[in-house]
Amino acid sequence: MTFKELNIEEFTNFQKNHPLSNFYQTINYALLMAENGFEYDLVGLVDEYDNILAASLILLKPIGIKCFYGYAPRGFLIDYSNEYLVNKFTEALKEYYYNKNVIFIKLNPNLPIGEIDNKTFDVTYNSNKEIAFTLNRYNYKKLKNNLYFESQLPRFNAFINLKTFNVNNLDKNTKNKIKKGIRKGLVIDRYPKEYIGEFYKLMQKKKDNTEYYYQDYYTVFDKNDSVDLFLVSIDYNEFLQNSQYVYNAELEKNNKLNEKLARSNSEHTINTKMNSDKILLSYKNDIMEATKGISDNKQVFIAGALVIKHNNSVSIVFSGYDQNYKRFAPNYFLHYSLIKYYKDNYDYLDLNGMVGNFTEENPYSGLNRFKLGFNPQVYEYIGEFDLIVEPKSYDILLSNGILAKEFNKKDIKK
Repeated sequence: MTFKELNIEEFTNFQKNHPLSNFYQTINYALLMAENGFEYDLVGLVDEYDNILAASLILLKPIGIKCFYGYAPRGFLIDYSNEYLVNKFTEALKEYYYNKNVIFIKLNPNLPIGEIDNKTFDVTYNSNKEIAFTLNRYNYKKLKNNLYFESQLPRFNAFINLKTFNVNNLDKNTKNKIKKGIRKGLVIDRYPKEYIGEFYKLMQKKKDNTEYYYQDYYTVFDKNDSVDLFLVSIDYNEFLQNSQYVYNAELEKNNKLNEKLARSNSEHTINTKMNSDKILLSYKNDIMEATKGISDNKQVFIAGALVIKHNNSVSIVFSGYDQNYKRFAPNYFLHYSLIKYYKDNYDYLDLNGMVGNFTEENPYSGLNRFKLGFNPQVYEYIGEFDLIVEPKSYDILLSNGILAKEFNKKDIKK
């Protein structure tokens, strides 16, 4: 076996057919990170016939004095169950990067170790869980299992099976929120790069990324048409028409309740009439808002998502909505619309990260509740490891707080 640097064509042909293939392990992601302070290598282990047996994108960044660390986002493209191959690739990586002053290589393998029941939250583990012991034997340091978003990538992810998705299987709250978005005239469209600025407005209060970062993300993945930008806006004409319809239907119901009250003022009838009055007022306010929107004649974007397409899956990498329009349920409408848009051409939609604390007391309970409402498959991943190349330098970086400064992430804004 021989360890070597791969050219872009070699790496791309290998990664796109590998069982662990993911968009983080692509030349597109390498180019994105090259715009954000990293260098990168494409490396592989080949046999005597130059067939690639294992490969990885390794991102490189300075840390400490004249030293670097490596990062293999979503881990190596390798059969982790093959201990011999893991050992050979590990030893080759350590030898190669020791000579390049790399202290360690961080990785978070694309290995789900268990599926979480999204009703009971019980975990059914699989054989991938044992791979942690294999990695430990070959000098990989297992980092603390995070429940929240402390690691570089989420340890818990939710996926929609697009081929079996049925809106009727969603919980009542989610279905009602989707219907609300439709009734309020929400529409979704794909937009070109020129609209990244509009998307940034939705994201700037949620994440610390700059507008240029989203532009770079779009640009590098657009090279092979693997990115879509979606924005949700309000069709005020549709909003007005729908509001008038439901107002008239509720008004008819309200008039009948008045007649019923004249005959009998039971507590149940009174409460039903009061509730109908509130609904009528809400619909009347909608009519006024829709009428004003038509008069103003301007497009308002209230939600959006940046989606990466890779093999048979699509991933919602970033999404956000304007809190001022929360009453329109734009986030529910956005995600449901993406499911409908991709379901005929892809197999899975990655809803991105969740947290491993499924209690209502955790600070991200709303995020979990929202994603679980779409009845996804939820997976726990194996977590983060550091392959230590130079132990003494690693211990120094650890003891003087440099590792914590580099990797301790700010709590994400919900």
